[in-house]
Amino acid sequence: MSTPAEARAAFRSGVVATTSGWADGYVQANLVSVPREHAYDMLLFAQRNPKPCPVLDVTDAGSATTVLAPDADLRTDLPRYRVWRHGVLDEEPTEVSHVWRADLVTFLIGCSFTFEAALAESGVPLRHVENGTAVPMYVTNRKCRPAGRFGGPMVVSMRPVPAGQVATAVAVTARVPAVHGAPVHVGAPAALGIADLARPDFGDPIEIADGDVCVFWACGVTPQAALIESKIPFAITHAPAHMFITDVRDIEYRT
Repeated sequence: MSTPAEARAAFRSGVVATTSGWADGYVQANLVSVPREHAYDMLLFAQRNPKPCPVLDVTDAGSATTVLAPDADLRTDLPRYRVWRHGVLDEEPTEVSHVWRADLVTFLIGCSFTFEAALAESGVPLRHVENGTAVPMYVTNRKCRPAGRFGGPMVVSMRPVPAGQVATAVAVTARVPAVHGAPVHVGAPAALGIADLARPDFGDPIEIADGDVCVFWACGVTPQAALIESKIPFAITHAPAHMFITDVRDIEYRT
């Protein structure tokens, strides 16, 4: 198992991989960087929608560092980024130094990959980790509470869980509200407006085994859906499933 610093160094050197299963036991975070003029709206959006957008840190304008990993560089230390212009995905580079701006305020938002080590310790299987694929993520019919320019649907991640272990999965993840906490839905995908599990909006599809129940957690890709709706001129985010790995142990966020 890599340390957070080793993982970040690998990504900085050009390794591109989904971060589920990397540096188990450490907090992972979604990244959203917006111009300062839109930062208050983003902060308010997160405050009004804490389930999909639990804020772990907010940087000063222009800063590429965070207290969550003081030696890291937010411009280079994720495996893949997304650059947005007027709500449209413009590029997916492996570093963003070339487009970084002095007015960018970066939000680091809790990620459900953080609680996967605890799920595994409790015997809950992680099918996407076993398969070496990205967790499937879906845009739902649940609307977030809007804030200024930002609004839109909640995005969820889905993990199939054997029926007998659903209660364990709920209890384990409920202990870490800073990284989305307990599921927002268990069972029929149609209740969330998801018509086809085989066609996730982000990530990779995953096979549902006999006896599995679909369990859905709020997802930190939700701000990307809000960026699409807002059409603000410029923003940077992580690419889905390509997270920022912090130096903070996950036990520090367990209740």
